[in-house]
Amino acid sequence: MSHLIKLILIAALLTACAPALSSVPPINDQGPATSPDNAVSSSDPSMSPSKGSPYAPKPGDVSLIRGAVFIDSAQLLIMESYPPQIALILKGSQPTPCDELRVLVNQPDAENRIQVEAYSVSEPGKVCIEVLAAFEVNVPLGSYPLGHYTVLVNGKQIGDFVS
Repeated sequence: MSHLIKLILIAALLTACAPALSSVPPINDQGPATSPDNAVSSSDPSMSPSKGSPYAPKPGDVSLIRGAVFIDSAQLLIMESYPPQIALILKGSQPTPCDELRVLVNQPDAENRIQVEAYSVSEPGKVCIEVLAAFEVNVPLGSYPLGHYTVLVNGKQIGDFVS
């Protein structure tokens, strides 16, 4: 009997130490409403920090409805590499399980502020259960030239880093 209890405790400890899985629903090829106001301002689209992120806006997003997401926490992750690679860990909820998360990472402005916009998109007229859908995602921000940068998510400052 005591061996069974020990086995259950070990299994519980291993499960508690396992990394959390993201509960974000799969993302299809459609994405958020983009407009000139929220597009990445860069003369070279390959330099967009959002490029390569599964949560980056997609061309099909123009036909979708843009909605809010609720950010519970945002944390910067600075990887020890050269040049340093920066990532953003976002935890929060989107309005329904049918919504898709989008994260637009803008180029740094003149004051080295990196504005990040997190939002959801959904198909117009799609019927979906009205319950919040939690997410935890890792969004790569890329690397930046030497300098001091401040990161804001949906207008709220979440941290800064020196590159």
